[in-house]
Parts: sequence; C-alpha cells; structure tokens
Amino acid sequence: MSSLPLNAPPLQTVPRTSPREILRQPIAVSSATRAGVPRWLRRCAGPLLLLLVWHAASTTGLLPKEVLAGPATVVTSAQQLWASGELPQAIAVSLRRTLLGLLIGGSIGTGLAVLSGLLRVGEDLVDSTVQMLRTVPNVALIPLLIIWFGIGEQPKVALIALATAFPLYLNVYAGIRNADQTLVEAGRTLGLSRVALIRHVILPSALPNALVGLRYALGVSWLALVFGEQINATAGIGYLMNTAREMFQTDVIVVCLVVYALLGLIVDVVVRTLERVLLAWRPSFSGE
Repeated sequence: MSSLPLNAPPLQTVPRTSPREILRQPIAVSSATRAGVPRWLRRCAGPLLLLLVWHAASTTGLLPKEVLAGPATVVTSAQQLWASGELPQAIAVSLRRTLLGLLIGGSIGTGLAVLSGLLRVGEDLVDSTVQMLRTVPNVALIPLLIIWFGIGEQPKVALIALATAFPLYLNVYAGIRNADQTLVEAGRTLGLSRVALIRHVILPSALPNALVGLRYALGVSWLALVFGEQINATAGIGYLMNTAREMFQTDVIVVCLVVYALLGLIVDVVVRTLERVLLAWRPSFSGE
C-alpha cells in the first residue's frame, strides 16, 4: 500500500456549495456575451440608411424640393425655428395638452378598469358600456366636442383623454383578471385581508399589463394630438404644420413630423425605463 511522503502538502478539500447558494449565483445571458456589432449601432443603422437615401435623392434631383425638402434644408429650418423661439413654444404647448389629456383619460380608464376588474357588479355596470364606446372613432366625436366645449383648449384635451382612456382600461382590466389564481388562493390561505390581497397580489400581477397599456396610450395620445390641433389651433406643433401647409413649406412640415416622432420616442423610453425598474422582480425573455 502506497503512502504519501512526509513532506507532501496537505490535501485541499473542495468546499461544498449549497443549492441555495447555487440559485443565488447570477446567470450570464448567452445573447449578452456574444461579440459583434454593438446593439446601439445596429438600432441606428436603419434611420441612418433612410437619411442617406433621402439626402442622395434630394441632391441628385430625384426628389424635388417642392415635393419634399432635403435634410440640409430641414435642419436649417429647425435651427431657425428654435432660435426664434417658435419651436420651443410649440413643443411646450403640445406637451401640456398631451400630458393633461393623458392624466385625465388615464385616471378615468384605470379607475374604471379597477372597478370592473375587482368587482363583478362593477363589470356588469361598466364593461359593456366601455366596450361599446371604444368602437366609436374618436375623430367622429370632434363635432360634438366643439359643440360642448367650444374651439379652445378643452376639445383638444378631451379628444386626447378619450383616446388614452380605452387602452389603459383594456390592459389594466386584463391584467387584473389574469392574476394567478394559485397566488390568490395562497394569499387567502395565509390570512390576507381583501385589501392586502389586492395590494400585494392582484395589483402587482396587473402591473405589466398596465405599463403596456401606458405605452400604447402614449402612442395614441400623439395621434389624437395631431387631430386635436386641427381644431382652430393658435399654438402648438399642429399650428406650425397648418401654417406651413398653407405656405407650401415642406421643410417646416418635416420638422414638425420629426418633433412628433422624437417626443413619442422620448416618452416611450421613459416608460420602458419604468418597466425595468418596477418589473425588476419579473424575469422576461429579451431576445436571442
């Protein structure tokens, strides 16, 4: 039988890892560790390619300036509008209308969804009416809104509120009704009160749907703003577009369209950031 030499180093034992410690170790996502083109560069490739095609068509004469101004002319017009103060003022007015309409419509839609989702009586009283009203085109309500509220700010804000209420209602209602019944029964077994069950189980389960509804409502709000600012607007991005249309200034129209797109992108990024913060506890698939 062989024996270890006297001067041999002591045997080192491999520490055991408990299953709990294994579960706590972070898992590296394979798609995040791949080497290649940075993702931000890939996301910018499409808009940059479209911009290059637009610039080439404008400089070669394939796209006449009477039809659509070139990128250089649009940038110059944007600088002039910003320096004169017209563009910042128009952005501020349009943002105020959008946020006010979203606040009113979002509060009404979310409140009705909570009432309809938590109570069967609320569903019987509210859901059928909301489902009927949401099929009515918002643009068709503009004449009534003008008769009710005049041609000031009220019909514009009301149109945005109507457009944003229904997406939030549908998504919050679906989130409440799709709460995991197993978790609900577990909460009841643990002795949670009705208020505690709603607060700690049902509403957190509905939060992902609510944030999806918020993103959709923000997108719809800009569409409603475009229609709303056609109602005798004297300020805002829509007013700049109407003035430019009458004077055939395609460069100013493109500036306003780009501003609409950038504002929509910014608010979408804000909501996606909220999703990452508020839904950090909820693992999700992020693509391969």
